[in-house]
Amino acid sequence: MNSCILMAQIIQAPELRYTAENQTPLAQMLVQIPGLRPEDAPATIKVIGWGNFAHEIKENYTTGDHIVIEGRLGMNTIERQEGFKEKRAELTASRIHKLGGDTDWSSPNSTPGSTFDSPTPIPSANTNNVVVPLRANTSSVSDTSNLDQDFPSTTTEPAFEPSIVPAPTSANPESQPDLDDIPF
Repeated sequence: MNSCILMAQIIQAPELRYTAENQTPLAQMLVQIPGLRPEDAPATIKVIGWGNFAHEIKENYTTGDHIVIEGRLGMNTIERQEGFKEKRAELTASRIHKLGGDTDWSSPNSTPGSTFDSPTPIPSANTNNVVVPLRANTSSVSDTSNLDQDFPSTTTEPAFEPSIVPAPTSANPESQPDLDDIPF
């Protein structure tokens, strides 16, 4: 499946156009993606959206917005006036998410995941989660009548003992039959 997610900045405002055949709305804009290394120039790519999504793009996004675009990547071949063909990437957007104004674009070589850290979940006061550690001494949790009460958190590490199983050894390797049909 062709799926692409890009973080970019809009450098050309979205413009709304219509197809000649059936007047389907089409929005297109240019976005800029920072280079991977500081010495790399930023890349520019055309983003398009179709139908009602085209109207949404035109109404909600402007030049300078930092966005995350989800869509599919395609290549278009363009005949140039100079007599040669040029291939350009084009992203057909299916979703666009606007980023806040605090997005740091100064460090394009940041590690993946540092830009989109997931928020830390905040536990609510009345959670009904029952956590049973793996290999606990109890076989199951049977009493759930006290689930609405908050208990102090006591964490005890289960004691693990390494299991030592002697490896089977064979004094005579020819005594075991060869079950493999392949002769090597």
